[in-house]
Amino acid sequence: MGSPSSRRSRSTARISAPGATLTLPFALVSASPRLVVDSVVGGSLAHVPFAFTPSADDTARSKPHPDPYRAAAGRLGLVPQACVAVEDSPDGAASAEAAGCGLLVVPSLLAVPASPKRVFARSLEEATPELLRSCLPATH
Repeated sequence: MGSPSSRRSRSTARISAPGATLTLPFALVSASPRLVVDSVVGGSLAHVPFAFTPSADDTARSKPHPDPYRAAAGRLGLVPQACVAVEDSPDGAASAEAAGCGLLVVPSLLAVPASPKRVFARSLEEATPELLRSCLPATH
């Protein structure tokens, strides 16, 4: 079966709101080392069907550089501009934005500065299909 980062499944998330449903592939893009990512994905997130889980060990540069999100988009067969990153940290938001991804920020412990390219939500429960679509660059 391989490590979580090497699985090549067609894992998808289903996001619904009245009148709209999206079924999307998704991955966990982390700035944590592989050992930590594998521990979390094998533990508290074992029920989540991530397509893959790139860690800080999987790209030459980690967040806040764009490399992790560019690599993840490529593995999904997409350009970053067709992807929405959901981030809770300043470095993660900077990484996704630099890669060209749409960006939904759900703040956690650290404040994430506002930017014209960032859409904010108080919780993941607000991540409706309409909100996610609003995160994508206008040219996509």
